[in-house]
Amino acid sequence: MRSPRSTRPLVRVGAVMATAVAIAVSTAGCGAAQRTPAPSIDTPAAPATARGAGSALTDTDVNAWLDGLLPAALDRTGIAGATVAVVDDGKIITTRGYGYADTGANGNGGVPVDPDRHLFRAGSVSKLVTATAVLQLVQSGKLDLDADVETYLDFELPRRWERAVTLRHLLTHTAGFEERIAGLIGTDGGDVDLRKALVTDPPEQIYAPGTVPAYSNYSNALAGYLVERVSGTRFEDYVQRNILDRAGMPSSTFEQPLPAPLRDRMSKGYDTSAGPAAPFEIVGTPPAGALSAPATDMARFMLAQLGEQVGFTPLLDQPTRELMQRPALDSTSLGTLADGPRMTLGFFQEDRNGHRILGHGGDTMYFHSHLQIYPDDRAGIFLSLNSNGSGALDSHELRESVVNGFADRYFPARDDQPKAGVDPAITAEHAALAAGTYESSRAVRSNFLTAIGLVGRTTVSVADGDRLLFEPGPLSDSPARYEEVAPWVWREVGGQRTIAMRVTDDRVEAIGFDSAFALLPVEPARASTVAVPVLALSTVVLLLAALSWPVGAIVRRRLGRAPRERAGRTARVLSRLAVAGTLLAFAGWVLSISSIMTLHDVPRAVLRAIQVLQLVGLLGVLPAAVRLVDDVRRHVGWRRIVGSGLLLLALAGAGWFAVEFRLLAPSISY
Repeated sequence: MRSPRSTRPLVRVGAVMATAVAIAVSTAGCGAAQRTPAPSIDTPAAPATARGAGSALTDTDVNAWLDGLLPAALDRTGIAGATVAVVDDGKIITTRGYGYADTGANGNGGVPVDPDRHLFRAGSVSKLVTATAVLQLVQSGKLDLDADVETYLDFELPRRWERAVTLRHLLTHTAGFEERIAGLIGTDGGDVDLRKALVTDPPEQIYAPGTVPAYSNYSNALAGYLVERVSGTRFEDYVQRNILDRAGMPSSTFEQPLPAPLRDRMSKGYDTSAGPAAPFEIVGTPPAGALSAPATDMARFMLAQLGEQVGFTPLLDQPTRELMQRPALDSTSLGTLADGPRMTLGFFQEDRNGHRILGHGGDTMYFHSHLQIYPDDRAGIFLSLNSNGSGALDSHELRESVVNGFADRYFPARDDQPKAGVDPAITAEHAALAAGTYESSRAVRSNFLTAIGLVGRTTVSVADGDRLLFEPGPLSDSPARYEEVAPWVWREVGGQRTIAMRVTDDRVEAIGFDSAFALLPVEPARASTVAVPVLALSTVVLLLAALSWPVGAIVRRRLGRAPRERAGRTARVLSRLAVAGTLLAFAGWVLSISSIMTLHDVPRAVLRAIQVLQLVGLLGVLPAAVRLVDDVRRHVGWRRIVGSGLLLLALAGAGWFAVEFRLLAPSISY
């Protein structure tokens, strides 16, 4: 499952951004004995596309390149192990293992990664298998890409718009659903019930179908359930028989826990290579990310997607395979976003150096993978890591360095990048319209997790008169400048990333920066320049007020002063309860959201209790107002009047934040 800001979670819902990693070349590999190339698969060879001045894509060159890159990178980042497969021209060029599938931290000896033997979790790369299963049933006429999916379902979808949700929407992440986190990944070994996971507290639909790319694990899982419904076969069994077995992938499975013959072949997952092994992860919606596979099997899957005969029968006929691999939505629904990166029926468009590249990344809590195929060049690469690494971006940066390095080494640019072709005056107007603050379309809008939208926002400003400065840049943790190369299409200055904008009535509605991700303008009331100061100042005032009460009581007692007068006592007591409730609620939200974002569930009773405290704080605005009026009426002194006024404003500010960011929303399903 791909991460919320990067193109690559099953799961990490934090902001994972990337820059290329420069890794010094060394000459020795590490870990498992390296694999000789697998035997060629005997298929007719079509002429390969010209590759310009790139290095020859041979086993000798690829192995030397990988050996010079990955061992040093694993050691530097604290990632325990990696497995890689490369295919080209109808055959497996190489499969390689680096580092350890088991570090031996449990007292046993370390076990080097064997790319033929050891299974790695593929995360959201699994979605490609699910999409292939859907296309098989489309090919046979059992599913219609453009029919309302409720035609096939045995439950009602959460819908806000009358427009039908179709399989085309599900496979392109444009069905409009908000993010769901609960139940995504756990370690409970009990049976996984796909239907139950889909019907229990489903996400709300927050965008009109077909209009906004917003990555959704729920959508892909729903597509997998349609496979189950229409075929009359459990999803895991269907893909095993009709995809994995047919593609010659005997060691791959969606089963959780693993079947007994495969359990001792599963690589361990780690936070870092120095830490203990993590339990086997259970993906709550298997179609979206439950695949476990060795690199050799993933090589065969890539060959099947390239149209090679790798099993006893092709996974898809040629017209259906080509349908799966071309952009699935056009300007009819996406508008000018269709001029930027788009989803096919399952793949992300990840073109580089003028070559067509289709790919998908995936993350579990501990495994991080990426698969790319070059349909026109008949090549592909798969990489999976079994650790997060010491730094927050280590796994992502390493994957980017491998897949981008592969493209640059073997498929360099054929021609110079096209020059910008928009009148500078028009570009300056477009840039001025785009300036503002944006948040990811992959979001939660219906409950308390709306507050996480305050983190990871992107600021867009005008630079050099007619360029755009993104802070941070799309798919990056560093600023990036973009120039307009076609109306509403912008390319990174000095880079290859492109974005597209959709504008209505002189207002930017969305900026598509990756096939299934977009940036949306932040509503003025939710702008960080408003919400964060209100929250911070309110919290500080409430904390100071809470501290002042016991301190004031002690001071009065030591100085022998009389207790506070009884007049207005009820309002003071209720105000203090409101302050306590608000502070406890905010602390509760911080702890709960932190737990949820690390995929640890929070009991509903706890969330409801926090909401009760928050409501006490909101209702406390009334007695705080009574207290202020009473203090003014009785002329108690300017210090107390100012204090009462600040307390009222702080409670009102905290209450506004709670309402605006859905902390009191009836739904607490996340």
